Amino acid sequence: MPSSATIDIEGIGPVLFETSRRAKHLSISIRPFKGVRVAVPRGISFAKAEKLIEGKLGWIKKHLARLRRIERNGPPELPPAPSIDREAARRHLTARLAELAALHGFTYSRVTIRCQKTRWGSCSAKNAISLNAYLTLLPGHLADYVILHELVHTRVKNHGPRFWEALDRLCGNARALRKEMRGHSIPGTAAGNQSANEPVRQLSLFE
Repeated sequence: MPSSATIDIEGIGPVLFETSRRAKHLSISIRPFKGVRVAVPRGISFAKAEKLIEGKLGWIKKHLARLRRIERNGPPELPPAPSIDREAARRHLTARLAELAALHGFTYSRVTIRCQKTRWGSCSAKNAISLNAYLTLLPGHLADYVILHELVHTRVKNHGPRFWEALDRLCGNARALRKEMRGHSIPGTAAGNQSANEPVRQLSLFE
């Protein structure tokens, strides 16, 4: 199978499908002047990926409309990112991660804390957790939700039913918290946690 293919999808136009060794799940990104790209995990055919994104066509159209406005008028002026004490954020988040991991019986290989533009957190295949320093600006229950989200990924490497069931047991209604998170943009970014020069939107803010 080729590593990439451009497929014309009705109502959307050309969509670039690319096999990604790093992708753990299907990911859609939209960039001004570059259009729609779908990162496809190895083992999934482009034909299957095309069918999987059919349920997201309304979502894609919505963000494509914003992309077209950016292409015509230029990106919106972004508010400056607030200044935070990165060392204090590192200490706080490192300690809170260790506390929640010990409380719920999780282990992880290492933790990285840094200011990020595109994700609140991620967990690698080797259980290395990365957390956004700007989590310290969120309400505490939402910061804990992100941390617990990544800790669950040390055991479940996808967002299937088993993942959400495990997360529900830890923090209650996980999908309600996920919805609440969407109301919080990463500082210094626009369009739902993406900077104007980054993808307009991606399907997931976590890995």
